[in-house]
Amino acid sequence: MNTDTWTVLRREGVALVIAHRDSGLPAVLHWGRDLGPLEAGDLDALDRAASRQTRGGTLDAAWRLPLVPQESDGWSGRPGLLATRDGRPLFPRWETAVEQDGEARIRIEATDRSAGLTLRTRLEIGAGGLVLLEHELRNDGPATVDVDWLEATLPVPKAADHLTAFSGRWTREKSPLTTPMPRGATVRESRRGRGGHDAPWVTLASVGAPRNRGGEVWAVHLGWSADVRHRTDRVTEHLTLLGAGELTRPGEIRLAPGGSYRTPTAYFSWSATGLDGVADRFHTWMRARPHHPDTPRPLVLNTWEAVYFDHDPARLEALARKAADIGVERFVLDDGWFLGRRDDTAGLGDWEVDAAVWPDGLEPLARLVHSLGMQLGLWFEPEMANLDSDLARAHPDWLLANPASVPAPEGLSFRSQYVLDLANPEAFEHVRRQMSALVERLGVDFIKWDHNRDLVEPVHAGAPGTHAQTLAAHRLIERLKADHPGLEIESCSSGGARTDLGMLERTDRVWASDSNDPVERQDIQRWTELVLPPELIGAHVGPSPAHSSGRSTALFYRIATSLQGSAGFEWDLLSCTDEETDRIKAFAALYKELRGLLHTGTVVHPEVADPALRVRGVVAPDRSAAVFTVATVGSPEEALAERLRFDGLAPERRYAVRVRDEIGAAQWGWITPAWLSGEPVVLPGRVLAEAGLQLPTLWPAQAFVLHLTAA
Repeated sequence: MNTDTWTVLRREGVALVIAHRDSGLPAVLHWGRDLGPLEAGDLDALDRAASRQTRGGTLDAAWRLPLVPQESDGWSGRPGLLATRDGRPLFPRWETAVEQDGEARIRIEATDRSAGLTLRTRLEIGAGGLVLLEHELRNDGPATVDVDWLEATLPVPKAADHLTAFSGRWTREKSPLTTPMPRGATVRESRRGRGGHDAPWVTLASVGAPRNRGGEVWAVHLGWSADVRHRTDRVTEHLTLLGAGELTRPGEIRLAPGGSYRTPTAYFSWSATGLDGVADRFHTWMRARPHHPDTPRPLVLNTWEAVYFDHDPARLEALARKAADIGVERFVLDDGWFLGRRDDTAGLGDWEVDAAVWPDGLEPLARLVHSLGMQLGLWFEPEMANLDSDLARAHPDWLLANPASVPAPEGLSFRSQYVLDLANPEAFEHVRRQMSALVERLGVDFIKWDHNRDLVEPVHAGAPGTHAQTLAAHRLIERLKADHPGLEIESCSSGGARTDLGMLERTDRVWASDSNDPVERQDIQRWTELVLPPELIGAHVGPSPAHSSGRSTALFYRIATSLQGSAGFEWDLLSCTDEETDRIKAFAALYKELRGLLHTGTVVHPEVADPALRVRGVVAPDRSAAVFTVATVGSPEEALAERLRFDGLAPERRYAVRVRDEIGAAQWGWITPAWLSGEPVVLPGRVLAEAGLQLPTLWPAQAFVLHLTAA
């Protein structure tokens, strides 16, 4: 809906009400629930009802906050744009034209002829009600413009009194922390040249502490694969602002006359149904993309924890045969196959098969894998190089680094590797040519694309180079996929250090964490799927004890955790006992039976009281079936556990509930409810949602899988 003064965008229960100012950029009056049909008189009344003061008020503050707030708007928070020309600050005075494109999108073009700037903004409500916002700034003047930042923001009500931010570490990614909403302008940054294990990931503003299934939540995620800023501004005169933007170093974004800078897309999700509502908007939008994977997600075997660097062709061929017999559909040869790669100190950058280890090349293994009906995957770390490599010896100038730090001073080495400057066209073409040749020659179906270190002092052509490096990495992925139709790529970065939607626009899967400890994985996967649907989240069964934590867990617990994502193994299957082999064969069959539901349904997290309990479900789109996983990550607080309420079911439909124990049986404690033995219990959805079923007293690190089918 468009009038001369307002634009209303709406889609799937979400609305944006946008006021056009007499001069300057438009302002968002409302972002949240669709307000229904509105006439011009209603909008005028809403404008007056929501106004903080009359135009003649006494406070020297903005009447409405525009999409890019500035000091000139009377805004005392963080400016949306900070730019200079010849060292002098630019204070734009925008003249704006707005074009509405359908019911859910507008394009804004704002110009300031005296400042020599044009700002183009795209604001739309996408599938699922997810809001997308991005800006592009062009330099129309005669001299260079330096852009310190240009950020996307939307207002949230003052009632949003809690803030949830994310941090983490290696093997414990995406750890949330909720606090009261801080006053003033606050910024959460990542400066690692990749998102990092402690990346902001998502910032949430909520009315009260966020809950899984209830309450209003506003969220932002930035689709950028490097340094980011997430921001909140709670200043006394205005609504709170929530936003995000790329973090760049001084001098990194320099616009020559005619040059432009486009921001990464910021994704905003509003929910009236808690965190699950936030996730559902992200999942719906992602699944609506034309390039979203549309084939069943294959059961994977990755060889890393099976053999590490100890590549023996005969052993790996035996492993491939065992994998195929179990039901594996994608066999991925991990690190260690290329020139000089006997440990992590050498070889990166030399993407040629090491004849000393593979005297007949990788062709025999590739033929075997394909003959067994499996896809072939291959590990690369294309953005990196070791100094002990032919590439680095021949082209030391191709490294993205401060020359004073090569070789690294004591204490600054990162995994004995350096970053390869892909913004250098020669380096880019060298890597592309080597990778493409292998993909073509071996028939590679899948690349595990790793990125195992931070960017430290990344200098490209004498200037900060993270922005150019990230764009070049994106281009390399796009080029390989264009040259090899059907090729799939996984984003791995020491696990889950680069899982943003900018990378997911170009890749088909993420490796959520280098931890295969299922206790840690319960929360890592839960918070990864706040943005990513489960079919994109690699979740593998590893050996016990786990290599990252030393914790021992039962096989059925590891299997139940793997079922929550894109499943597979990170394990030497040749070492399995006969009993273990039977269990993982049953797991393979169960995964193939259920993945059509697990990878298309709505993810739900019923509210639970016990901090040791984790409950997660996926409900089929037509609500004809569901799968719920119940797991513990510690000892329960009480002997009598709580009742499990099954959210998301059709109220009047009757469901049969049964335990899928092909993968093994969990260990109960003192209390075992009657419904867990004998015939499946059958109840209406409304009863399962409201009254629930009594849970057993589960010991630590126990899990079971419940399958609900319409009776």
